[in-house]
Amino acid sequence: MRSLSDFSEDARRRVKAVLFDIDETLTTEGRLTASAYSVVERLSGAGMLVVPITGRPAGWCDHIARMWPVDAVVGENGAFYFRYDHETRTFTKRFRLSPDERVENRRRLDELRDQILKSVPGAAVASDQFYRESDLAIDYCEDVPRLPGDAVRRIVRLFEDAGATAKVSSVHVNGWFGDCDKLSMTRRMMEECFAVDLEAEKETAIFIGDSPNDAPMFQFFPNAIGVANVCDFGDLLTVEPAYVTEARAGAGFAEAAEALFAVKSS
Repeated sequence: MRSLSDFSEDARRRVKAVLFDIDETLTTEGRLTASAYSVVERLSGAGMLVVPITGRPAGWCDHIARMWPVDAVVGENGAFYFRYDHETRTFTKRFRLSPDERVENRRRLDELRDQILKSVPGAAVASDQFYRESDLAIDYCEDVPRLPGDAVRRIVRLFEDAGATAKVSSVHVNGWFGDCDKLSMTRRMMEECFAVDLEAEKETAIFIGDSPNDAPMFQFFPNAIGVANVCDFGDLLTVEPAYVTEARAGAGFAEAAEALFAVKSS
């Protein structure tokens, strides 16, 4: 990973869309600070497309789409995107899987939940699980004492042995059935909502993230940025972003945004 100072001014000037993770990328130690939130508002005010790409649940994303200064939100690691049009008061909710598929997957995930909790002492169902539509979130450090790496890897293996996809975020291990991921839903959202072909326009967008579940985004975007705490994941991080900030979490997010503001105003 290169220093953010290596992100050329010409490349920064071409950025039209800022996509970003929430937990420990925008937030800091589980809190959304006023300074980080104001940066999101400044990005929107500067005329950029602003879209969180998160593992957080549908219930939270409904609020984010309606009330944050963002253009849309991708949630549950790519299970859906939500967009609220304030001019027409129209809420678009697009899911990757059908209602029947989600019901059947929930039954399978409930069985897997019980197996994981029995097999991994100290793990817990995430406190935001009630608000989820498509996945199962197992808490390994948010509201429980941090589990060791071996326990986190054990949770991942249990998901995968059952045929589910598993991704490690900064707070949870998320698992789901079906071919959902952050990148494919982001591409669909950009095409359907904003008529942007990300394959052709990938250099006009950046993604800012911090954890292994951001790997598809780090791999796709040539100017992807990791906040400094991305380095905490070591071998769990299979794909690295192009650049890394000096500051951690929300301060790192602000650092990346300031790099854009510096050239937009010049």
